[in-house]
Amino acid sequence: MVRSSRTTPKVAVLMGGPSAEREVSLSSGHECAAALRDAEFDVVTLDAGHDICARLMEISPVVVFNALHGRWGEDGCVQGLLEWLQIPYTHSGVLASALAMDKEKTKSAYRAAGLPVVESCLVHKDEVRASHVMAPPYVVKPNNEGSSVGIYIVNEAANAPPQLSDDMPGLVMVEAFVPGRELTTTVMGDRALGVTDILTDGWYDYDAKYKPGGSRHVVPADIPDEIAAACEDYALRAHRALGCRGLSRTDFRWDETRGLAGLILLETNTQPGMTPTSLSPEQALAAGIDFPALCRWMVEDASCNR
Repeated sequence: MVRSSRTTPKVAVLMGGPSAEREVSLSSGHECAAALRDAEFDVVTLDAGHDICARLMEISPVVVFNALHGRWGEDGCVQGLLEWLQIPYTHSGVLASALAMDKEKTKSAYRAAGLPVVESCLVHKDEVRASHVMAPPYVVKPNNEGSSVGIYIVNEAANAPPQLSDDMPGLVMVEAFVPGRELTTTVMGDRALGVTDILTDGWYDYDAKYKPGGSRHVVPADIPDEIAAACEDYALRAHRALGCRGLSRTDFRWDETRGLAGLILLETNTQPGMTPTSLSPEQALAAGIDFPALCRWMVEDASCNR
């Protein structure tokens, strides 16, 4: 664990990178860099490219603040590099990052921990294009992307299967659609920070997540105490089941007509967004932790062997 001191430790903020979530990561990285400067750290920003190893050796940071999202930055790849270089870093380690990025393996960990999930399967995209592989309504999504990248919703009345784009991966997840409300809970270390109710005009897609006005967040969520307590309990159990460290955020769907039985886990994000419209900083603030304090805590929590 790294502690700040009067020597103003040098922190390298990793952001950007080559994933489908590059623009979101750049926004997260700039916000975190500014907050860390406010928290009196010596900050260097680094757009993660193929020369990342050489650049890190040149910068020689005391800590890497990982603000990358998506593949390579969130799936264990950069975490393995940082372990190799023995540079303490934020968020989850190699195994937890890889597990959480793979939606099917995440569900296996959830099931083993007794957490509620819906029916799903992994299918080649050509099969999905050819016929319904599950009775509608259902959702088709990449097995290893985040931020609602590549989501297809097949409605109950759909006569034809979805015509997936060519840039979808060969193997995709098909998952039973769960009606209801979008809820989410952030875990900070061993503490759940509350529940947010996410309100949108339609599906909580990429634009709803990141464009100003795309969604409205109710913090704390106006939901029964039983559901709020379950969200916090499930998020903590998911964090532990996957072996997460630092900050994580678990997303839920809740069909309120079914009470507690209508609450299911969708996924756990090991690198929650840190943009001006992001959920985890908003939840932290509602819990009395401002953004510079949150970023400071993450740096002080950083380590290798995560």
